[in-house]
Amino acid sequence: LCGGSASGKTTVANKIIEALDVPWVVLLSMDSFYKVLNKEEQELAARHEYNFDHPDAFDFELLITVLRKLKKGKSIKVPVYDFTSHSRRKEWKTVYGANVVIFEGILAFANKELLKLLDMKVFVDTDSDIRLIRRLKRDVSQRGRDINGIIKQYNKFVKPAFEQYIEPTVQVADIVVPRGGENFVALDLIVQHVHSQLEKRKLRWDM
Repeated sequence: LCGGSASGKTTVANKIIEALDVPWVVLLSMDSFYKVLNKEEQELAARHEYNFDHPDAFDFELLITVLRKLKKGKSIKVPVYDFTSHSRRKEWKTVYGANVVIFEGILAFANKELLKLLDMKVFVDTDSDIRLIRRLKRDVSQRGRDINGIIKQYNKFVKPAFEQYIEPTVQVADIVVPRGGENFVALDLIVQHVHSQLEKRKLRWDM
């Protein structure tokens, strides 16, 4: 699942998981794979001057390694990212092999190696005003940010990065979901497709 910041990717992912109703579904978030910042980058982040929406902000190498292992049914360790301190926590989370892996992130389609691992590409398309309002609410209530800092970061980094790196990747999507989690027709189509793929694979295993 790809889409702009606060487009509703996690909501869509959770609704898909709920509707799938199959055992062993894993939700992997790109947010877990932010790079570890050095002292200078930490200071920039504290002043809202670090670009978290640029491809360079993510550890794609680790992400691709983790996804490959998950697709093979292996258990893996995922970093836990702390948005308040802009750092990885010491303890990593163990994730076990699953029948379905749902991966979501703002730059989920921005890396060629990563694209090769994705069986179905869904772009969550939500109006920019709605995304900004959601981001303001989330960053104030969950991440301890102030409104001025959020708007400064949005105008300087989030909006330009969306236009340059995220929006163009809609071209590689198999399904575009306008209005995010409220689009029940699109969600139903996605769930049906995943079920049919699981049936095919089950049939191959049975044979």
